[in-house]
Amino acid sequence: MTSALPLNNKIKQTLLSFGLPKGKSKEELFIQDIDGIDAKDMNCDYIHPKDLFELLQEADVISNDYNYEIMSAFLEIRSWEDFKNRVNNCGSNWTDDIYLYKNEDWYDLGYNLMHECYQIPDYLDNYIDYKRYGEDLRYYGYEEYSLGIIEIG
Repeated sequence: MTSALPLNNKIKQTLLSFGLPKGKSKEELFIQDIDGIDAKDMNCDYIHPKDLFELLQEADVISNDYNYEIMSAFLEIRSWEDFKNRVNNCGSNWTDDIYLYKNEDWYDLGYNLMHECYQIPDYLDNYIDYKRYGEDLRYYGYEEYSLGIIEIG
């Protein structure tokens, strides 16, 4: 997380660095600089930059790397509208009930959850289909994304 200056001062300094006079802004600067949001169904032509900025600020994804990571994983699985609705309904608590299991596949998830919940003797490991158990968790909000598994409750 970076918070050397308040966010508004950072934005003002950025705009000034582009040579824009104080009090003036160009909306297209914000639109062109949204290459870090990977939402398949997000159409920047119909989103006012101020609304987008306020939503991202409310979601705390601008200054919080972990929230940005959750947003990126969420948008791989769900739509931009789902993200927007979740932030509007939950505010800064939109990440509650969302968990990332980075670098885990269905086998890892199944294995780890089974061993956290039950005392399974080592000699039974070869007889348990941990991958299938992990895949079955899709019915409970677990989904696969590019860096692992995400649970959206």
